[in-house]
Amino acid sequence: MEFGKRFKFLRLQNGYTQKQVADFLGIKQSNVSDWENNVSRPEYENLIALSKLYDETLESMLGIDV
Repeated sequence: MEFGKRFKFLRLQNGYTQKQVADFLGIKQSNVSDWENNVSRPEYENLIALSKLYDETLESMLGIDV
């Protein structure tokens, strides 16, 4: 699954809106939208925060098979 689709899937699976995720991270909703549409990628700190929010490993979030 491509990166943006994986992020959207995890967000929806956890019942969050883009706005809720953005507020949790202290960023704009448009940033979350950009990640999900493969326009940009989150910074390292935001990846860690997302993995905690979604209770996922970084590898799982990035689609890396370990």
